[in-house]
Amino acid sequence: MITIYSDEHHYQNATAELIDGKFLPPFEMPKRAEMVLVQVRSANLGEVLSPKAFGLEPILRVHDEQFVTFLSTAWEEWVTAHGNYDALPLNWATRTMRQDRIPAAIDGKLSYYSFDAGTPITAGTWRAIQASANVALTGQEWVTNGELSAFALCRPPGHHAARDLYGGYCFLNNAAIAAQAFREAGAARVAVLDIDYHHGNGTQSIFYDRSDVFFVSLHAHPQDEYPYFLGYEDEIGVGQGEGFNRNYPLHWGTDWNTYGVALMDAINHIREYAPDVVVISLGVDTFEHDPISKFRLKQEDYPKIGKAIARLNRPTLFILEGGYAVDEIGINAVQVLSSFEAG
Repeated sequence: MITIYSDEHHYQNATAELIDGKFLPPFEMPKRAEMVLVQVRSANLGEVLSPKAFGLEPILRVHDEQFVTFLSTAWEEWVTAHGNYDALPLNWATRTMRQDRIPAAIDGKLSYYSFDAGTPITAGTWRAIQASANVALTGQEWVTNGELSAFALCRPPGHHAARDLYGGYCFLNNAAIAAQAFREAGAARVAVLDIDYHHGNGTQSIFYDRSDVFFVSLHAHPQDEYPYFLGYEDEIGVGQGEGFNRNYPLHWGTDWNTYGVALMDAINHIREYAPDVVVISLGVDTFEHDPISKFRLKQEDYPKIGKAIARLNRPTLFILEGGYAVDEIGINAVQVLSSFEAG
């Protein structure tokens, strides 16, 4: 399996995030991708390639143009207003507030386009997220051109980013951008299977009214866990997308006995959908020792995930999402990939 990787992820290197009422060093850090790369090479998974540059066109097929412009200019506007330190939002337009006006001030723009205070914009954010999208698109191109599988070692991750909203460490939705690129390249049906601990709210919202992309997610129950406001079982899609969105919310403490049953049910529904290609949002923050997650999967469970996905027997693009037990993230991710390759 080829791996696509860019060193430019290092340009997203924030000072702190707001989590659990504290400003702490970010859990989403450059070392995450570095450790995955170490294990890719140690396991001799396959060739490691640099991404191509695809420009903004494939990004704008998924994300709102004003939102993309905001991401590209936010740092400069922030520095002009406040100085050279990480940019975080101040407040959010919720319930009784208006949501049909975009503020002119950078503080207002940050609040309008974000949904949390744990996703800082830094001097290098725009460069890093463009590179991450290019990593996903390069993997997509290889699979479109005949590779049976590829691994897009993306950082920053993407599955929380909606059409015009960022948060959850995510700015551009790499999985959605790749899924749309598969459609543009001729795939009639694409399935996106999200196995990150947290619900892929952004991916769901992007494809919620479409039948050509089937979104399936296994994740911590939104009654218990971030992002809290999407990911319930009754979210099945709307309009033409009704029946093409499927969620498996699982409670804290979930181990393989429960997770494996849900995964096989998800795999069976994807098989019935008969996609031309599958995109996997590969989060390994389901690990029992992940510092911000509360599932109980063990290292020996990750090969089972890869084997289950392999049963779909479809061209498959894996895209890295979460996983914050830094010393183990590479081991767990590569176990999924290696077992998929082995069948």
